[in-house]
Amino acid sequence: METIGYVLLGVALMLVLNHLKSKYMDFAAQSPLDYAKNDPQFDLREHLNGPIECEGVIYGPTGRVTSRFVGNFEAEWDGNKGYMREEFRYDSGTVQNREWHLTLGNDGTIKAEAPDVIGTGSGTQTGSAVQLKYRIKLPDEAGGHVLDTIDWMYLAPNGSIVNRSQFRKFGFKVAELVATMRKKEVA
Repeated sequence: METIGYVLLGVALMLVLNHLKSKYMDFAAQSPLDYAKNDPQFDLREHLNGPIECEGVIYGPTGRVTSRFVGNFEAEWDGNKGYMREEFRYDSGTVQNREWHLTLGNDGTIKAEAPDVIGTGSGTQTGSAVQLKYRIKLPDEAGGHVLDTIDWMYLAPNGSIVNRSQFRKFGFKVAELVATMRKKEVA
């Protein structure tokens, strides 16, 4: 009986340590204020504007690459309101389209809507980074799951953007995306 008590105590301790790690030392523990003093300053209206090319990978829950993709985006702003049309082409041959409608507050807050986003996403642009949180519904052919998403975009000194996103279900990470975005060279 005493052994079971030690096992349960060990399991409880592991759960508490895992929770503390994810809250204070993990991807989700970042804060926009962590990047407030970093240059160059990320301005969605400047850095996500016009034609944009993208490439990236998606990691599954085991940490292995499950999908690779390239994307072509077109973004346009009218003051603090903008849209971004995305077309993704996956290594499987699947094509996915999404159109974001974005509103940027004067304080750097962001509201984001898209047809496959449940409700309204919210975020912040601060310093060299943008954070966006939202709930996304996967297509039926991908299971139709609703995932909690955290996107972080980091502006590199050359103007490229590195995007890292995590997707969670019931608090467990089920996928991660890493991509680069940059303005498309127009001939």
